[in-house]
Amino acid sequence: MTVTPYTQVSAGVPYTDVVEGLDQGRRAASGMGVDLAWVYDISGEMGQEAASATLDMVLNNPPDGLVGFGLGGPEKGVERSSFQWAFDKARAAGLKSVPHAGEADGPSSIWAALEALGADRIGHGVRAVEDSDLVARLVQEQIPLEVCPSSNVCTGVFPALSDHSLPILLDAGAFVTINSDDPPMFSTTLNEEYERIAEAFDLGIDAIAMLIRNGIDAAFISNSTKASLARELDACVQEHKSPGYP
Repeated sequence: MTVTPYTQVSAGVPYTDVVEGLDQGRRAASGMGVDLAWVYDISGEMGQEAASATLDMVLNNPPDGLVGFGLGGPEKGVERSSFQWAFDKARAAGLKSVPHAGEADGPSSIWAALEALGADRIGHGVRAVEDSDLVARLVQEQIPLEVCPSSNVCTGVFPALSDHSLPILLDAGAFVTINSDDPPMFSTTLNEEYERIAEAFDLGIDAIAMLIRNGIDAAFISNSTKASLARELDACVQEHKSPGYP
């Protein structure tokens, strides 16, 4: 889950309370069989002050389960490369780089995410299709893209789901994962996202299973957990294909 701690702190919430809340929530989720991990995110429009403060939180008092460092907020007018110094230090501390790029802004933001921020995954990235060289690089390096179809329609990146670049990315061999972005804001769930793209693009069980498997492979979790989830997925697929499945 992505957390933007600077917005909490700037609203007057003590950072120690933020960490305590995250740790309590993670423990409670674990008790219900859910393993939570966190990505600390800079809201780009808040600038270098937010980057510096967030990095300080990362280095000096991180919550349990912190695995990534991101950059969200508006893309236009927020140069990805201006945050390179913060990402360099976060990556040196062992966090994965997960900036947003290629949604509201075009391919140049994705290039910057790759070359300046060392992106391990890219939030959205759906406008990569506007640059064939960029698509080729994403395919060659198999950089996971966090594609959020309903969100992209709601924010006007595409006029309708049928216009989404998802089929082009899949045909090119890009490493696509399906995500719900902000479920309450966009009135969706992850299950609904799979249902919607299956209907819109006539995707069968094997294609949906491949996208789910991509999500497993792109997750910042242990190899043993990935293997366990992959076995669970394979069992579900086989059950779905079995004779008499409802």
